Amino acid sequence: MAHEHKLAIFRGTLKFKNNIQKIWGVLIFLTLVTAVEVVLGIYKPEFLIETTFIRMKLLNWIFIILTIVKAYYITWDFMHMRDEVKGLRRAVVWTGIFLICYLVFILLTEGDYIFEVYNNGFQSWDF
Repeated sequence: MAHEHKLAIFRGTLKFKNNIQKIWGVLIFLTLVTAVEVVLGIYKPEFLIETTFIRMKLLNWIFIILTIVKAYYITWDFMHMRDEVKGLRRAVVWTGIFLICYLVFILLTEGDYIFEVYNNGFQSWDF
């Protein structure tokens, strides 16, 4: 591209001097989000496991939300969607986020239904 890249992240809160610093800043952010996911996955705090929201553990919701945040920033910064025209950005990012949310909803709804059928139904877990 012939124009300058936008060197700010988090809606202009962090501004970098060049593109290399911006890449490192986004990489550090994604590393921190991944570290939070790993720590939560290892320790599994009791209050997050016992608390449910829409028939699913709160810890699972946190994992889903953090994964969507990481996917957004990977698309936005590493795939340079930030520097594209508005229509292309919306078509790629919003469509992907909508489809991911829809897929997660369908998988969780159907998975919960299958679990309830096997758990409360007449059939057993004899596979």
